Amino acid sequence: MLWRMRPMTGWLLAGAVCLATSGCATVSQRAEAAEAAAWRFERALTAADDVRACDVLAPATREELEAEAPCGPALAALQLPAAAGPAERVDVYGSQALVVFMQDSVFLASFPDGWRVTAAGCTPRNGRPYHCELKGD
Repeated sequence: MLWRMRPMTGWLLAGAVCLATSGCATVSQRAEAAEAAAWRFERALTAADDVRACDVLAPATREELEAEAPCGPALAALQLPAAAGPAERVDVYGSQALVVFMQDSVFLASFPDGWRVTAAGCTPRNGRPYHCELKGD
């Protein structure tokens, strides 16, 4: 009987670990979470709330932005477009996401504490990668 409990215990432990991380969320749940983070960033930009906008940035993106000036002033100097209207599209690929708004496209990555903006002010280029005003290495 003990041998039958071990596989069940293993499955329960795997399920608990899975639920504790975002990797087991459905694509729809990850897309909703990524879109919510992109909206937090866009709303902060619209409200000129540099503190909140900077808090949503991924560490490497913030570091790159702060190379010349503190995050808030550096972000304001970029004059990123504010999203107008709902997201037109949300694409999630594993731990990466792209949220496309009418005026802006925002790239995000999943971190242990949630989705964070890795690039913004992005515009598509025919046959080439997006051009982004804000990005990290």
